[in-house]
Order: sequence, then structure tokens, then C-alpha cells
Amino acid sequence: MTDPLKLSAAELGHAFEINQSDPVEVVEALFDSIQESKLKNRIYVTLTKARAVSEAEDSRKRQRQNLRLGPLDGVPVSWKDLFDVAGYETNAGSNLLKGRASKNDCSALKNASMNGLVTLGKTHMSELAFSGLGLNPITQTPPCVNDLTAVSGGSSSGAAASVAFGLAPAAIGSDTGGSVRIPAAWNDLVGLKTTLGRVPMQGVVPLCKSFDTVGPITKTVEDAALIFSVITGNKPVDLQYPSIVGGRLALLKGTALDDLNQKSAIAFEQTVNTLSKFGFEIKEIDIDEVESALALSGVLYPSEAYAEWMEEIEASPELMYDEILQRFRAGKDISATDYLNAKGDLEVFKKKFYEKVSSFDGVILPTCPILPPNLERLKSDKGYYVAQNLMALRNTRIGNLMGVCALTIPTNHSSCGLSIMSLPNTEEKLLRIGRVAEKAILK
Repeated sequence: MTDPLKLSAAELGHAFEINQSDPVEVVEALFDSIQESKLKNRIYVTLTKARAVSEAEDSRKRQRQNLRLGPLDGVPVSWKDLFDVAGYETNAGSNLLKGRASKNDCSALKNASMNGLVTLGKTHMSELAFSGLGLNPITQTPPCVNDLTAVSGGSSSGAAASVAFGLAPAAIGSDTGGSVRIPAAWNDLVGLKTTLGRVPMQGVVPLCKSFDTVGPITKTVEDAALIFSVITGNKPVDLQYPSIVGGRLALLKGTALDDLNQKSAIAFEQTVNTLSKFGFEIKEIDIDEVESALALSGVLYPSEAYAEWMEEIEASPELMYDEILQRFRAGKDISATDYLNAKGDLEVFKKKFYEKVSSFDGVILPTCPILPPNLERLKSDKGYYVAQNLMALRNTRIGNLMGVCALTIPTNHSSCGLSIMSLPNTEEKLLRIGRVAEKAILK
């Protein structure tokens, strides 16, 4: 029998369905593995064992009575430490929020619990979610599964690491500029960035409310689809794709392909060839509005982030990691006029983007142009930190700026993901395309 701890979330749920595994035994074994792991404290902020065991016991009762709540009833998941979990602090990776106790579960967790998912604990993250690297000298920095001397990617660093190192079947993260997709890609996982507002944000610590989204980090596209359905409170996504013949993908040229790490470039080229041979029609396109939107990042992100946290930051700036502090303060002197003009321009660029890609089933690009950088060098070399952070976020940020949904899936090259973007609120279609692409790559 396959070790249940190595199963995907969907496989584990099926094992519960056919009474091949016991939810309580699985959660107990998982906590044993977490406790034995040398990486426990670098990945988990806190464990919610009493709650998890109680939820697993309830799931087992339903299992024995043939009253399971859904395909993931009894499946344990980890939660990034910006989601409120009743009875626990939500610090969002920052000492600025130390002591911030949560009285209630966030809405996404309420939806998950209503479908029988088991809450394992809360995972480490970049400070206040404002970095794509996952480095956090204030708390802990999870490593990359492919290189223990490198960072795991951020800001959902612990979320991805919990799945990659076998300490959670799946995880819930957030994505404002790439924070689900970067760590998913660097740890050879699937990551779904949802459309703004598609997953409820109540009880989630904000960064930039115009861009903040919630999404899963999983082992497979099927898992991502199931968890997406759960946290949105919808029925499971039908992943059956009628026919891939005639399926059209736009390959985004321009900045998205500039200055790629050699391994990332090879991985993308080979993956594109694989998809083409599998039956996708792929057409290269240039979209000037993407370039124009990227130029607005330096106005939109820092200004919103600083406006959100200015009071807390300036009351105790010494509590922050300096690189993150300076990134927030970059928004201090941006005028309201510049911000509003940028917001208005972005809406124009988004509409043009939608017009140019509407005839395609998806838009593909490398998830990240670089590989996971060295942790120690990031801490000691300020210039390296700034440059690597900007590069890590460059491609994923396109999806946030354009307001689309996006999926990253592993390629046959470690720490190199393929990103597929789709129009807003078309997650179901995106996941179906992603499932076909996943099969093509694994073939």
C-alpha cells in the first residue's frame, strides 16, 4: 500500500472514500513526521494539533457513516500565517503584528472546514507578504526543496515548503504579485492565482487590496481544482476537456522572455515544444500594454502597501527587516495624483490586453526568469537582494496587473515552472487547460 503521506490531496481523499485510510491515523502520522523534521520550525509558525485531531475524528465518523462532506473530507492542509485561525495569532511574518489574536476563522477557512478539510497549522512567510523571495530574517526562512541553501520563494514560502517536504498534502497561500506561483514553481508544485474577489478575503491580512488574492499550492492540477472549489464554496470543477485539437495558446513575448536564466530558458523552450507536439496551436504575440502596465508597478504597489501599513510601520520601524521596510517606504512620497493616474491607465491597458488574448485558451510564459537564489548571499548583499526580488516577481506580476487568473505547473526541469494565464473569472477553464498541459508534460 502506498504511504498515505505521499499521496496527493485527491488521492488521499479517495483513500478515505474507499476506507483504505483513516483520517485520524493519517493526521497523527503527519504530526509525527512534522515533529521529526529538522525543518519544522523553519516551515511552521504554529501547529494546530488539537483542532486537527478533533476535525479528523469528526471526519472519521462521517466516513464510517458514509456521510462524507466531499472529495477532500479529512484531508489536512496548512495555512499561510496571514489567514485568521480562531484562537491563534496572525502575525503575517512580522513583529509589527505580534499579539494580534484571531477570534474567528477567515472566510476561506470557514469554507474549507465546511467541506471537512483538516487544519494542520500556520506557515512562515515573507514579512507582511512584501517579497517574492521568502527570505525573512525576522522570523524564519524556509528552504527550497531542490537546494537547501536557497530560499523557497515568497511570499508563501512556508506554504510551498510544507507541501514540497511532505509536511502537508496541500497548502493555502496568497498572491499579490506572484506569492503563490513563485514558491510553487521553485519547489516543483502547482500554484493557482485566482481572480481578484473570487475567493473571499475576510480575515486575511492585506498588503495591496487592489491585487490581493487567495490560492492553493498543491502537488497536482486536480488538487488545485478541488481546493479552489472548496475555498470558494462551489461544486468541484469538471476537469474533462472536450478536445485539445484546435486548442490555442498565446506565447507572450517581450519582457517576459528577457534575461532568462539559461536553465529557465531551456525548460520553457522544451515545454513549449512538448505542448505543440501534444496538439496545442501556439502563436507568439507581443502585447505593448503588458510592457506599459509593468512600468506602473513602482507606483501602484508601494503606494498601496505603504498606505495600508504606514501607521504600524512608522510607530516601530526598528521591528522590521530593513529591505522590507525600505520597500514599503518607497510608497511614502508617491502623490495621490500619480497613483490615481496609474490606476486609470492600468484599466485601459487591461481592456486592451483582454481584447488581444480573448481568442486564445490561455497565455503562456515562464513562471519565473530566475532560479532560487542563495539565502546567505541575499542576507549579506543588498544589491543582490533587490535585483533578485525584482526579477523573481517580474513575470508573475503581469497576471496581477492584468487582473487575470493564472496557474503555474511543473516542467521536467527542477525549479522551472510554466505559467498559463486566462481571462478573469475563468478559473474552471484555466484548470482544464492546465490539466491537459500537465498530462502532456508528464507523458
